[in-house]
Parts: sequence; C-alpha cells; structure tokens
Amino acid sequence: MPEAVILAARRTAVGRAGGQFRARSASHLLGPVLHALLDDCGLQEAEVDRVIIGNAREGGNIARLAVLEAGFPPEVPASTVDVQCASGLEAILQAVWMVQAGAARVVLAGGVESASTAPWQVERPRSATAMPRFLMRTPFCGDAAADEAVATAAEAVVRACGIDRARQDAYTAQSHARAATAHKDGRFEFELVPLLGGEPECDEGPRAGLSEERLARLSPLVDDGTVTTGNSALPADGAAAVMVMEATMARALGATGALRLIDGVAGGVDPGLTGLGAVPAARRLSRRVGDLPLESLAQIEINEVFAGQALACINQLSLDPERVNPGGGTLAFGHPVGAVGAFLVVRLFHDLMSAPDQRGAVLLSSSAGLGLAALFETGAP
Repeated sequence: MPEAVILAARRTAVGRAGGQFRARSASHLLGPVLHALLDDCGLQEAEVDRVIIGNAREGGNIARLAVLEAGFPPEVPASTVDVQCASGLEAILQAVWMVQAGAARVVLAGGVESASTAPWQVERPRSATAMPRFLMRTPFCGDAAADEAVATAAEAVVRACGIDRARQDAYTAQSHARAATAHKDGRFEFELVPLLGGEPECDEGPRAGLSEERLARLSPLVDDGTVTTGNSALPADGAAAVMVMEATMARALGATGALRLIDGVAGGVDPGLTGLGAVPAARRLSRRVGDLPLESLAQIEINEVFAGQALACINQLSLDPERVNPGGGTLAFGHPVGAVGAFLVVRLFHDLMSAPDQRGAVLLSSSAGLGLAALFETGAP
C-alpha cells in the first residue's frame, strides 16, 4: 500500500465575521492557500490529482469553484465535504486514504468558511399565504424536539459535567492569552498566507489582556445558564489546507521531514450532548493504536466551540491541559466552521515539525453529536 505524508500546511489569518475579509468570498479565501502549498513543494497546478475541501455554509461545490477561480486546469477535479465542524479534518483524512489506496499521488485538502459572505438560508413556504422564514442553520437531527440550539446543547453538557461559569470564563481568558503570546512570539509566521497583498494579515480574534472579570459581566445566552458570547467561539472567515503526497514522490522532491497520519476515526453521542462527540472518537482512536494514552502525546488540538464543551472533553479524556491548544484555540481565534479541523491540523504540523518522532492528535466535536479524532506523527517521508 502506498504511504501518504503531509508535506506542507498553510492557512489564512482568521477574520471576524464582518471584519477584514468581509468582502472576500470563500473561494477567494481558499485560492491563495492552495497556491502557497504548491509553491512550498515546488509543484504546478496540473500536477495535482485531486482537491478535497470541507465547508459548512456555502452550498454547492465550493472546492471546484475555488480551483477554477485560482487558475487550476479544468482537468483537476475538486469536491466538497460537509460534516460541519469536522469538515476540514474529514477532507484531510479522505485525502490521505485516497493516496494510500493508490487513487492519487498529490491531493490538496482542507477547509474554508466565510461567515461574512455565506448565503442566507430561507425555508420555503408551504402555502401561498405563508411567509418565508430565515434559518440559522440546517437541522442536525430528525427529531425537531431534540434538535436543540447549539447554546442549549452546550448548557446541557456543562450541567451534565458539573462545569461552572467561573471555569468556563477562566478557560476562555487562557485561550486568548495563549493566542496573544503565540502571535507575539512569531509562532504562526510559517503558517500564514497573505490575502490582501504584502505581509500576511493578523488573526483578528485574540485579545491580549482579556480578563475573567470582564467575561463575568456578560449575560448568559440561556436563562439561568452559564454559556455567554464571551465563552463561546464567534463565527469567522478563513481557509486552511495541507499538501498530501505519496511518500516516494516526497522523497524524490528532496523532502526530509513530514507529518504522517497514524489513524483517524469517528464517533458519536446523543445530539443533545453534541459537544462531547470527540470523547468516544478519541477513546476509539486510542484503542485502535494499542491503547495509547492520549495524555502521553506531545500536543493535542481540540476545537473550542464553547469553553464548557472543551473542558468537558479534556476532563473526560484525562488530558494534560498544558498540552492542549498551547497556542490558543477557537475561543480566541473564532470559528470558521467548515475549516476549523484543517486549521487545527495546520497548527499541529508547524508545532510538531521541529523534531522527529513527535506524536499529536486533533480532536473535534461536531454537530448532531458527531466526533472525529486523528493521530499524527512526525518523521522522514
């Protein structure tokens, strides 16, 4: 079976919805990232066998639109996957499996989301006199009564796991502080791709000095609840992707280091506890790789849609908090839904590639109670 490696990983800055990328469509966010990956590896567009991109809000095949707008030959096929928050990681897993199956040698994979420009969803009226109704999102499960708002589901998680408001706000403040420190230290220098010309843009979300006291002044989203806009990740714009390549080709190009997928698995929980989907996925991953203790990994990247959800996953998996999102997480950067999994892989790539034989994981909880977990290792291609 051919071996697959991740040879390069890039991303845009993360922009707030309505912020620096407000006039840039999802396809125009993605194109420069794909070109940066080609430049990093010394390849041309025609050498790409497939492009696979995760997206949650655009509709249609945004991957195909992006590669055509970016000047790729029309012969390069591209497809879009939607697993909501897990879309970007799912796209990368599919790319690795495609190379391992011998169906491709070079695949660009990742995710893109533009909360600023995504089309509105409107429910079609069922009668001539009914009025159209705007939809915040598509249904996550078939039972309308159980298809709770995400904030309500987050409250269910924190109540079930006994996580109070103070812990959520403290975790949020820590996420912002870590992200701000990482920016100051130049940690993201080799990840970022400029979109507007010149130097790469800065991530708009992280706020240095954001205090628990300030977060404590915010009102809860649900009556008598603890989840607020402060300890929730806000909608965002951005794109991230990786270059997946057959290992023999990577060696022929002179590559000396790469990130390799060891395994990737999915799991699920009741949609009412949707933020815990990463837990069964991570436990299954651990069993599949010889009962590997996750707390032994060098680094773990987990999506932080809500502080309480992230804390619940960390607690249930007995993870070392110091090794989880050391450069900050989604609470600080923002939540480009279909791209967040790819952003986490890009972060892991650049943090782990400083040394060989380092292992790290990406864990995601997604809508409808789904979860996705992937284990990676650095080394020679």
